[in-house]
Amino acid sequence: MSDGTLQRIDAGALGERPLRYYDFFMGAFVTILLLSNLIGAAKLSSVGGFTFGAGILFFPLGYVLGDVLTEVYGYARARRCVWAGFAAMLFMAGMSWVVVALPPAEGWPDQKAYEAVFGSTWRIVFASVCAFWAGEFANSFVLSKMKILTQGKHLWMRTIGSTVVGQGVDSILFYPLAFYGQWTDAQVVTVMVTNWAMKVGWEALLTPVTYAVVGFVKRREGLDIYDEHTDFTPFRTRLS
Repeated sequence: MSDGTLQRIDAGALGERPLRYYDFFMGAFVTILLLSNLIGAAKLSSVGGFTFGAGILFFPLGYVLGDVLTEVYGYARARRCVWAGFAAMLFMAGMSWVVVALPPAEGWPDQKAYEAVFGSTWRIVFASVCAFWAGEFANSFVLSKMKILTQGKHLWMRTIGSTVVGQGVDSILFYPLAFYGQWTDAQVVTVMVTNWAMKVGWEALLTPVTYAVVGFVKRREGLDIYDEHTDFTPFRTRLS
């Protein structure tokens, strides 16, 4: 058990060393990603006259966990989580397509409701997967680079700054890919900017939680990891 003293270490020096909480954070990251897309994506809610997709309440938690993973465990381990989430989303999309396409049993009355909830079009699935992949890598890259530039100071600046970029990339890709030609250009831009601002604002509100989680996990692991010699290519899953 760590005594709370943090050892500054380059991410590449960790190698395959096991870490106490990394697997739990990977599981939580993938779970939030899948459920926010599976449960939250299909429902529109209205509160106080403001209409929004219900998934927006929970999807930003994935970015918070992405920030924690990069800040505590480094870019390479966050990259592995992004690929795990990417594979899980592809499986979820394939499974949803197969299950929805299967002919319903005679007398089963819920096929239309099932299609409405789980029958996303190929455009939505494609846009969601591409936007997630690019946005998460942008988020992790910016946070990791900012940590080196700030010498580990001003965590709030790093988490919010990386979210501004990551959610920006996510939104710029998702809404045009999913809705261009179906919505007017003005609608695409309005929803894109509004949802981006909401997600960034949600991240800012959760900053105290991020501070608490990062501080706790760093003390328990006894490490403060910097990506000073990390290969930042997204196209690998190795830890060095």
